[in-house]
Amino acid sequence: MSKSSLLAFLIKELKEVLPPTLFFALGFNLIVLTIDLILADYLRTFASFLVATTTALVVGKSVLVADALPFLRRFDTAPIIQPVLFKTTVYWAVVFVVRFLEKLVEHFVAGGTFGGIPEYIAAHFRWHRFTAIQIWIFVLFLIYTSVTELNAALGSGQLRKIFFSRRSSATMSATGSRPLQAESGQR
Repeated sequence: MSKSSLLAFLIKELKEVLPPTLFFALGFNLIVLTIDLILADYLRTFASFLVATTTALVVGKSVLVADALPFLRRFDTAPIIQPVLFKTTVYWAVVFVVRFLEKLVEHFVAGGTFGGIPEYIAAHFRWHRFTAIQIWIFVLFLIYTSVTELNAALGSGQLRKIFFSRRSSATMSATGSRPLQAESGQR
């Protein structure tokens, strides 16, 4: 592989991983901020913003890997709600399993055994916190998949154009919005 094709590949990968990573970095950092603000009265913190941002990078890359799996294309020709709900549920379930396994790995690293798993879960697992974070993750995946599916339906790049391009006065009139009157000298 030549230097230029390697560089082109790396740039392509970076462009693909950047949107989900930024979205989930913002979302996960909002979760951490919410937890920290709620618990500030108790002088207790749970996570750092660095951990949330790193997790977002992992989730962002995981989304790209999952999108390459053929079974996620199952509802591509169905109404948008079906692929949105299906992908959201799959992404959420994978994150659920990974987060749960992460806690079990902590148990084994601390010298735990398979027989001690139920006791460890009963004594050390904080289900309320785990569930609250899973709810936020579901909401974030729902928003993310809705936006990506809508962007795909409109045509790649059209959503960005809708949100970040200036609207013409003809578009404003068609939507019922009034353009600024400064152009015609009226106020």
